[in-house]
Amino acid sequence: QVQLVESGGGLVQPGGSLRLSCAASGYIFSVFDMAWYRQAPGKQRELVAIITRGGSTSYADSVKGRFTISRDNAKNTVYLQTDSLKPEDTAVYYCRRSLYGNYWGQGTQVTVSS
Repeated sequence: QVQLVESGGGLVQPGGSLRLSCAASGYIFSVFDMAWYRQAPGKQRELVAIITRGGSTSYADSVKGRFTISRDNAKNTVYLQTDSLKPEDTAVYYCRRSLYGNYWGQGTQVTVSS
């Protein structure tokens, strides 16, 4: 069955960095787009970044220039490098297989605070 497992979250000071990972299994990883979402307390889940199966990327305006999405098809893993973190980046971060369907990871908490 399809499984998505995120890791790499934690507590970081403003201006810091974290590298989030999402390990996929149970399907042919390379043929699907992959996306990262986040959900802050009291807010709706929002799309942060997407990488197509061909490697094209797209970002939310709020993270453009600070976050980088990438994938390693040999490792069935998608990454989100988060730099210059701000308190408003605090959220649970989820990976998702494509923008359609209901395959989500369990989430990893990112907290940006001094």
